[in-house]
Amino acid sequence: MPPKRIRLDKAIVTESDRLAAELAERYDRAGVLVMNLMSSPGAGKTSLLEATARSLSDRFRMACIDGDLATDRDAQRVRKAGMPCTQINTGGGCHLNGKQVRDALAAHRLQDLDILFIENVGNLVCPAVFDLGEHRRVVVSSTPEGDDKPVKYPVAFRLADAVVLNKMDLVGATDFVVEAFREYMDEIKPGLPVLEVSCKTGDGLAGWFEWVAAARDAVGRKVE
Repeated sequence: MPPKRIRLDKAIVTESDRLAAELAERYDRAGVLVMNLMSSPGAGKTSLLEATARSLSDRFRMACIDGDLATDRDAQRVRKAGMPCTQINTGGGCHLNGKQVRDALAAHRLQDLDILFIENVGNLVCPAVFDLGEHRRVVVSSTPEGDDKPVKYPVAFRLADAVVLNKMDLVGATDFVVEAFREYMDEIKPGLPVLEVSCKTGDGLAGWFEWVAAARDAVGRKVE
C-alpha cells in the first residue's frame, strides 16, 4: 500500500508568532512606538539609549526594556540618563522572546509613553529571527567590528529599518572603510538608512534623533 500523502495548505502559527501579534496589538492600542535595538556585544546600544534619553526626554515620554544574560548594569546606565528601564535577565538565552517582553510590560503604562525601546541581548543571530511585535528594528554596528558585518550577518541587516553606525571617532584607528560598509549594505538592502554617529563625541546624533522623531510621527497617536 503506497504511503498516504497529506497536503498542508495552512501555515502553522507558532507560539512566538502568536505572542508577537498580541504584543503588536497592545502597542497599537496604546499608540506607543516600539523600537527593537539589536547589535553585537559592545557596539553601543546602551550608549545610544543614554544619548537619546538626555536629548529627547523633554520631547517624548520614553521607557526601555533591557535584555542581558546577567546583571542590570546597562539598565542602571539608562535609568541614570533619565529613562525608566526594566531589566530582563535571560540566564544564558541569546535573545529576548515575546513572553519575557510581555511580562516586563507590567512595569510600564504603555498609554503614558510615546516611545518604548527594547534593548535586545548582544547578538546578531538569534534576535534577528524573533519578532517582538515592534514597529521598527534598528541594528547598531560599530567601526571596530569591521566593515563586512552586513554580509556576515545578512538576516539582521535585511530585516532592519535603519542601521546606526557607531564609533565613527575610531575610524582612523581601525581598518574600517565606510564606503565598503555602505556598498555591502546596498547589496543586502538598498536604500536602508545608515546613520553615522559617535556616541562619545555626539557627532551625527542629531540625525538619529530626527529619525526617531519621524518614526514616532509615522506610527501616530491612537485616540480613543
